[in-house]
Amino acid sequence: MIKQYETVFIATPVLSDAQMKEAVAKYTGFIKENGGEIVYEEDWGLKQLAYPIQKKTSGFYYLIEFKADTQLIEKLETQYRRDERIIRFLTFAMDKHAVAYAEKRRANKQAKKEE
Repeated sequence: MIKQYETVFIATPVLSDAQMKEAVAKYTGFIKENGGEIVYEEDWGLKQLAYPIQKKTSGFYYLIEFKADTQLIEKLETQYRRDERIIRFLTFAMDKHAVAYAEKRRANKQAKKEE
């Protein structure tokens, strides 16, 4: 069954810009190769963590919104667990209200960019 999902991962702060782009390309590519469709992606940049994770106090946050079959999620999260660059991740299925909110948020962001 195809659903819309949102996944956010936090990558270790020691990555260079090129390494971070490579990590993002790996996961967006993985989603596409397994029949998923990328709806939206957003780089939130380097942020302070609320508490240390693996002795790190900051990390690169990245959001990917996508449509995929439910079986893809397990494979994607296995990839996250195997990658030492990823220190945390969260994936959740979006209901119709979350999808509407995300579309509204993107429209507002686009309107601000055009001003």
